Amino acid sequence: MAGSDGLSSGEFATAFRAFLETAVAQAPSPEPYFRRRLTEHLGVSPTALPIVAESLPVHEHPNLQLALDDHVKEEGRAHELLGVSSQLKRMGSLGLGDLTAAAQPGMMGPPAPDEGPVDYLNLACGQDEVLPCVQFGLYLISGAGGPLGVLLRVSERGFGVAGVTVEVMATERADAEEFLAAIRQRMRTRNVYRGRIVSLSAKPPMGNLEVKFHHLPQIERDRIIMPFGLLERIERQTIRFAAHAQRLAQAGRHLKRGLLLWGPPGTGKTLTAMYLAHQMPERTVLMLTGQTLGLIEASCSMARRLQPATVILEDVDLVAEQRTSQSTGTNAVLFELLNQMDGLGDDADVLFILTTNRPELLESALASRPGRVDEAIEVPLPDSECRSRLLDLYGRGLILQLAERATILERTEGVSASFIKELLRKGALLAAEASPASDDPLTVTDEHLEQALADLTAEGGALTRTALGVTPPAARRPSCG
Repeated sequence: MAGSDGLSSGEFATAFRAFLETAVAQAPSPEPYFRRRLTEHLGVSPTALPIVAESLPVHEHPNLQLALDDHVKEEGRAHELLGVSSQLKRMGSLGLGDLTAAAQPGMMGPPAPDEGPVDYLNLACGQDEVLPCVQFGLYLISGAGGPLGVLLRVSERGFGVAGVTVEVMATERADAEEFLAAIRQRMRTRNVYRGRIVSLSAKPPMGNLEVKFHHLPQIERDRIIMPFGLLERIERQTIRFAAHAQRLAQAGRHLKRGLLLWGPPGTGKTLTAMYLAHQMPERTVLMLTGQTLGLIEASCSMARRLQPATVILEDVDLVAEQRTSQSTGTNAVLFELLNQMDGLGDDADVLFILTTNRPELLESALASRPGRVDEAIEVPLPDSECRSRLLDLYGRGLILQLAERATILERTEGVSASFIKELLRKGALLAAEASPASDDPLTVTDEHLEQALADLTAEGGALTRTALGVTPPAARRPSCG
């Protein structure tokens, strides 16, 4: 249908749209909010100023936030934190240069970024601690170091590998570089992972590195039941070495060291590692187990940065078996472990604590070469004296009436500490069933333990015995009692 001037409706719509765009383009355009604020703050137009950017892995976000908080609160400085509203913000493509760009003429495209709320994200900085971290915000910092515009932005996980980017604008590029150097230094000293017990994980689908905090139970020394002198040897290589680390380094002794604890399952290797972790609270502890074995390089790198540090790698035989019996993928993990232990300088105060149930499968280079493992200590099955102490340890809270204690000790030859613990637990259950209506403390007798032994050894079957660390006589090594 044609209009009164002969234009079709389509031609009229096109002409009208052109008229509106021309009118918008010729209308006076207000200066974009962030360009105006940065001009006022820096004293010059920001459009030609240099921008220096630095990208960090997402697990460094809380360290960056603490460093920024310290920097802006330093005496003689002032700051203002501005939020940003923009459709492009969530896509991770909005940078400091976009905030200073002129408004686009016409009616096409998204509106220019405008003032909005500051985005925060609560991140773990301890076992039960969280830190509010800026997810997207513009700092206007003044004082020592000259005026700066600092944009902190976190790319969303849905758009690839998550990361944190800091962009700095200054009238002189040297000021921006100096600021970033100061932030890096503060991040090292204010690191939230220092002195904590942590493990690394790669979160799918992009493998973003995450740090998890752990709380290990406090293990008292009297819970470590070993033959006489064995725990003292372990403590000398770990706790007492750490106490004298500074003097040893001054004397030219290397601080990097490795300790291998080996022996049958259930003898207390893991318990000992947990005990050692708590006895050296000034050290950062990195735990490597299961799927995290693929993050050996990242873990050793963190240990180097946060030294003094301890790396605990349980069941090292899972990655360090003889190369002839392993797949190519697992060999790569083994090689990485050896390379990382060798790659640390002798002056790096990093302690490796490795555990294994199968020392015969360990690669000889790992087990014996100096600089990888300095001392390998056998944690044997408990002898008679140790089994007696284990009965007392795991009998705490019970009344033990054992007239035939020697018989129980003889019948438990070749069992692990874990077996003794389960024996007392099952004995307590039998005692409770024998007097269900009583409020008196549980009294465990020879009869209860005899029945518990029968349940665990004869009726439980071979799988139960294996699970509890019962070693067949033919496979036993002489105990070190």
